[in-house]
Amino acid sequence: MTEQALWQPNPQHIKKSQLSQFIDYVNQKHKLSLSDYSQLHQYSIDNRALFWRDVVAFCGLIYHQDAHTDLQDDGHMIEAQWFVGMTLNFAENLLRKNDDDIALSFTDENNATRQYSYRQLHQQVACYQQKLKQCGVTKGDRVVGFMPNIPETVMAMLATTSLGAVWSSTSPDFGINGVVDRFGQIEPKVMFCANAYYYNGKTHNCLEKVKHINAQIDSIEHIVVVEFADQGNETPPDNALYLSDWLAGTDNTAQVEFTPVPFDHPLYILYSSGTTGKPKCIVHRTGGILLQHLKELQLHSNITTGKSLFYFTTCGWMMWNWLVSGLATGATVVLYDGSPFYPDGNRLFDLIDEQKITHFGTSAKWISAVEKAGLKPRQSHDLSSLETIFSTGSPLLPENFDFVYRDIKQIVCLSSISGGTDICSCFALGCSDLPVYRGQLQCLGLGLSVKVLDEDKNSLIGEPGELACDKAFPAMPVYFWNDEDNSRYKSAYFDKYPDIWCHSDRAEITPQGGMIIYGRSDTTLNPGGVRIGTAEIYRQVEKHPEILESIVVGQQWGDDTRVILFVVMQAGYQLNDELIKQIKTTIRQNTTPRHVPAKIIAVSDIPKTISGKIVELAVRDVIHGQEVANTDALANPEALNLFKNLPVLQD
Repeated sequence: MTEQALWQPNPQHIKKSQLSQFIDYVNQKHKLSLSDYSQLHQYSIDNRALFWRDVVAFCGLIYHQDAHTDLQDDGHMIEAQWFVGMTLNFAENLLRKNDDDIALSFTDENNATRQYSYRQLHQQVACYQQKLKQCGVTKGDRVVGFMPNIPETVMAMLATTSLGAVWSSTSPDFGINGVVDRFGQIEPKVMFCANAYYYNGKTHNCLEKVKHINAQIDSIEHIVVVEFADQGNETPPDNALYLSDWLAGTDNTAQVEFTPVPFDHPLYILYSSGTTGKPKCIVHRTGGILLQHLKELQLHSNITTGKSLFYFTTCGWMMWNWLVSGLATGATVVLYDGSPFYPDGNRLFDLIDEQKITHFGTSAKWISAVEKAGLKPRQSHDLSSLETIFSTGSPLLPENFDFVYRDIKQIVCLSSISGGTDICSCFALGCSDLPVYRGQLQCLGLGLSVKVLDEDKNSLIGEPGELACDKAFPAMPVYFWNDEDNSRYKSAYFDKYPDIWCHSDRAEITPQGGMIIYGRSDTTLNPGGVRIGTAEIYRQVEKHPEILESIVVGQQWGDDTRVILFVVMQAGYQLNDELIKQIKTTIRQNTTPRHVPAKIIAVSDIPKTISGKIVELAVRDVIHGQEVANTDALANPEALNLFKNLPVLQD
């Protein structure tokens, strides 16, 4: 039976899209006759160097010196080099526009708003750059942000990268140890922070944390404090200046100067979650991130001048880095800081209408929470500007697709996307020229040789396996910080298949050319030797309106593994024998008897990372009596106590 698409792009859109123009460009340049996405994708894998050179030209990459070799790939994937000899500047590419179009539009949960044109953004970045130079920041130095998602964070990043320095950020809800574990490893020279921030109707002061962070990281010479929120009488450290004082005396007429750096020069340092030890410091290359983001934003997402891009994210999640790259397309980047449910679940839908957002990004958990709250935005909001909805952070379940098209908007491209901090981009994602099928990511990323493999490295279609990539690609990390021999890098991605990147996601490539993500393969359940992705169980639990959220883990039991499901109940409901029976029946009828939990247990909270991802590994460790190495990586570490020494797990 042929699967029916939930949404199809109209022919007029396809004809005018960036992707269609790119196919025409490739055909004309190389005298080819590619006619659709599938053929373009195959071309991009078979001719990687040519494809990425095509992206350089079509997307208008600004560079100072051209490459003498586009791809040098005759060893291990880690050793591959792209555009050898090319020099460029990241900030220059994001600031290619210098006019009165709106570059940044900011709103917080208190409805405070600010906008900056591209011309004004240039002026601000020039001022920040002057002061960073005075602080001694030069090529390769690290500058960090302990910041909310506000325009000043973007300005600080652009000024940093304009100098060829390296930017790294976390959000201000991180704990002191979580920040020190990250920034302390990379030895920053300058730190930007906010005096306070707003979340869920409350003001949270930051300066006491900043004092402790400053005391524990000797390399910090200068701290710049952005007065973002009203706060008490806390004072900053002695080596700190408020932003207004720091910028005093700058030349408002100066132009931004752009320092050229090699294609592989470090741009960003991002961090693994750190729940099993100190976070890994993942160093991303300037040219690789820029090319990959341009490809994803322009070709896959059809974002151009005149569009507006929003993603609900903090500065501690890679989606912030992805979002701000939207400046390179000439679009308006919409920033929001605060709770997505303050004062209620309509907040972000209000924002779509207020800001005329065309491309709206969020998490699968938020979409599920909106549905659980009983909202029907299609009835309460206009949403006429909305063209695309992005979702990531966890698998978007088929029922979530149903909700979006039934209760949010019928004519919209719903693009579930999946990649990670490891590549600061996507392996599988959306495409505005392709249909949307229920429960599927629309396509595999152009230029990435993505496969799903079995234990013997055989490629699978229509069967679950390990998500892998068997050819080098520009957005691979250039290295891990303080990992001289690449041993930790290789251990992270090449332990399972020594010569192939293994992403530790359990996935399936569909006959339509899309992908289904079943969850992390390191949390895959294995009862009776049958491999089960946790998303397969979450999908069934989501069908019960009494359940607010859930987490499923495997417990060692005798010489086997048994499935344990923890649930948080909606207000006004209790977990009883009848509901337990209903949940088990739903799971058994729609999956297999192996999927049925041995125990279903109610808890009041589920531990999550700062970016909102549930931590199955941490809960699994706790129920086995093991300590979680780094609770500062969690937004609510106290929730782990709910899973300790549970008598119900002893029988």
